[in-house]
Amino acid sequence: MKSYVCEVCGYVYVPADGCEDQNVAPGTAWEDVSEDFVCPICGVGKDQFVEE
Repeated sequence: MKSYVCEVCGYVYVPADGCEDQNVAPGTAWEDVSEDFVCPICGVGKDQFVEE
C-alpha cells in the first residue's frame, strides 16, 4: 500500500500503521479512510495529502 504525506506539516499516513488518533485501524488503505479524516498533527483535511 502507498503512503500519503500531509503537504502542510509533513505527517505521513502509513496504511500498515493506521492512525490511532483518528480511529483508523492498521491496514486501512488511504482510499478507505473517511473523507472527514484530519491530519493528527496540523488538522488539515484529507484533500491536503499527496501520495508519497
